[in-house]
Amino acid sequence: MQKLELTWVGKGQEPAVEPRILLHQQTHGNPNADNMLIHGDNLLALKSLEQDFEGKIKCIYIDPPYNTGSAFEHYDDNLEHSTWLALMFPRLQLLRRLLADDGSIWISIDDDEGHYLKILCDEIFGRRNFVNTVIWEKKYAPTNDSKWLSDSHDFILVYTKNKQNWRPNLLPRTEEMNARYKNPDNDPRGVWTSDNLSVKTYSKSNDFPIITPSGRVVNPPTGGCWRVSKEKLEEMIKDNRIWFGEKGDIVPRIKRFLTEVKDGITAMTVWKYVDVGHNQDARREVVKFNNESVFATPKPERLIQRILHLATNEGDLVLDSFLGSGTTAAVAHKMNRRYIGIELGEHCYTHCLPRLQAVVDGEQGGISKAVNWNGGGGFKFYELAPTLIVTDKYGNPVISDKYNPQMLVAAIAKLNGYAYAPNADVFWQQGSSQTGSYIYVTTEYLTAAQLDEISHDLPNYERLLICAPAFDIGLGKRYENINVRKIPQSVLDKCEYGADNYNLNIINPPQLDEEEWEDYEDA
Repeated sequence: MQKLELTWVGKGQEPAVEPRILLHQQTHGNPNADNMLIHGDNLLALKSLEQDFEGKIKCIYIDPPYNTGSAFEHYDDNLEHSTWLALMFPRLQLLRRLLADDGSIWISIDDDEGHYLKILCDEIFGRRNFVNTVIWEKKYAPTNDSKWLSDSHDFILVYTKNKQNWRPNLLPRTEEMNARYKNPDNDPRGVWTSDNLSVKTYSKSNDFPIITPSGRVVNPPTGGCWRVSKEKLEEMIKDNRIWFGEKGDIVPRIKRFLTEVKDGITAMTVWKYVDVGHNQDARREVVKFNNESVFATPKPERLIQRILHLATNEGDLVLDSFLGSGTTAAVAHKMNRRYIGIELGEHCYTHCLPRLQAVVDGEQGGISKAVNWNGGGGFKFYELAPTLIVTDKYGNPVISDKYNPQMLVAAIAKLNGYAYAPNADVFWQQGSSQTGSYIYVTTEYLTAAQLDEISHDLPNYERLLICAPAFDIGLGKRYENINVRKIPQSVLDKCEYGADNYNLNIINPPQLDEEEWEDYEDA
């Protein structure tokens, strides 16, 4: 059956990404903290997270390059449309798998790719799971040298994994809102404000005259009616919930008590810079961590605070795979959310790492004072491991010499869907799967005698996968509950090896030759 979809050059040819292991480099602050900062290509990093974090991320925020042709220093933003879509597609697919069933994803974008991105997200997340497009007022003044219109806003597309399972939190009420509540009649229930008693949706049973205490007769507006029935109105009057004015002669209104309203307010879709900050606020926040290389497109901490307030609660897990200058991780840390941040560029070292270190140490920029942040917590810094399989001088695939035995076990376990968890008491239990089976990886030759010894300790109801570079003939069929495979041969077809960079910093996008262009135009 045909379907409506967005197509581009290269769609359906997404790479089989290698699930790399992560190498712990350092910990800053509390060693028990599970917050993560990862340096490496974000497609590879997302794939590495899939096994442990699938369905566990409560909120994802990403701020990918907008494809404007601006050629920022930290991101080459000048991408041909098909390339941009082809590179975003597999990332969004992985992000959806990582998202919790009651989670949401928020994506910053502008006009250049925003409408294409909407269609792309409709395909991946489902159109029924689209929530809204938020308008963020990013500038506080017009750009007078603009050729056409002065661009003053960005979009934030909001999707959920399952819209029926997701509800945003309410925004806190402000003092200005509460100041609207008064108590002119000294009602013991406290301060209140009045609300319209009439509605536009007509109901004949609710269309009747009301006599005020002063004797004035009032009717609902033409074409409308009262919000409640005559019987309900009498109950509300007896309960002093209808206000006729100090002289008892105005059109009746409903009293809404502050103690009975919701604890917060529903967020609107237009976010003004006075509430969530603008670009200049963001740059001032970043310059405190690196004043020599000011990041071109950071987001203000108040903007991310608004998103995390709506989408998460304390302790929830947040992910940003385009971490940029580190704003999302910094705000999540200050708001007591757990987080994972991924960044490829050198600014992972020049911006993200020092910024998060300063946050742990109690820096007072951004939202710190608003949330009473005084430092604490911690995070772990990781590098992506190199590719597992390389080619030797004869053109044969071999295991990289950059892998020590522990790294090799972890990598082979991950490729086969096992969680690396060595048992100190049982040498052949180096990892386990969700189905209860184990994996054992060795760099030594495996003999039949060794296999027999392992089998003696393995119950018949348990299963074991053994990976070795060489072994005696026939071991693969020696025991029904033990599978013996050769490495690296058994993992060669599991993914694409040797690709260290799937990033968006492409200067020269792939070009179609003349024949391919003709085929593409005729399609």
